[in-house]
Amino acid sequence: MKGRVVWSSDPCWKPPCKACGRTPCACGTPAAEESPARQAEPLRLSFRRLAKGSGVTRIDRLAANPSHKANLLSRLKKRLGCGGTVRDGILEIQGDHRDAVEAALLAEGFQVKRAGG
Repeated sequence: MKGRVVWSSDPCWKPPCKACGRTPCACGTPAAEESPARQAEPLRLSFRRLAKGSGVTRIDRLAANPSHKANLLSRLKKRLGCGGTVRDGILEIQGDHRDAVEAALLAEGFQVKRAGG
């Protein structure tokens, strides 16, 4: 056996850093929980009209946990100067911002595919 922890009931336990082997990390590399893994499937970018002529730009198929989705949405809202929310795992940004959202997502390394025109 390697002497590593296989299971722990301690809610505060964190695995050691893969680079330096210490808990907490001493080498300064970002933890795996902080940076989401890049996904193989492209994100779907669409626009949907709602009642009274308003619309939302939707980002679907984002494989990340809720905190990463909220963080990405926050960065996009600040960049675009608009509102938005995460509804049922789909990021919704108020207004038709497909071009700007696509450019921002491509700059962050995501693959984007437009859907619905």
